[in-house]
Amino acid sequence: MRHIAFSLTTPQVLGRSKTVTRRAGYGWMTLRRGQLLQAIEKGQGLKKGEQVKTLAAITPDDVRAEGFGDLAPHDFVAFFCRTHKGIHPTSEVVRMEFEYVDGVEDTAAPRKGRARR
Repeated sequence: MRHIAFSLTTPQVLGRSKTVTRRAGYGWMTLRRGQLLQAIEKGQGLKKGEQVKTLAAITPDDVRAEGFGDLAPHDFVAFFCRTHKGIHPTSEVVRMEFEYVDGVEDTAAPRKGRARR
C-alpha cells in the first residue's frame, strides 16, 4: 500500500476533518481512483480524469475540506506557499479528495533502515 504523509496537517487527519489534500509534484499524477493509501505522519496522486489546478483556485469549501475552516482562501494559499519550497499561488498542484477507511491493514514492506510501527 502506498503511503501519503500528512506532517503539516496531522491534527486534521487524526480528527478526520481533512478530506482533501493538495500535492505538488508529478509523482501523484499516477494515482488511480479508489487506490488505497496509508496515511502517515512523515515520509518521503491525481485521480484518473482529474485536472491539475492552480493553487489560487481554492474555494472556501475546499479550505474547510483541507481541515483549515478558520482560514480564508488567500490565507491558506499563503500557508501552502510558505511550507512548500518553490510553490507560488499560480503553481499547478494536484488536488486529491479522499475518505477514511477503517479496518484496512498496511501491507507495505517497511522501508530499509526504518522500524515499522
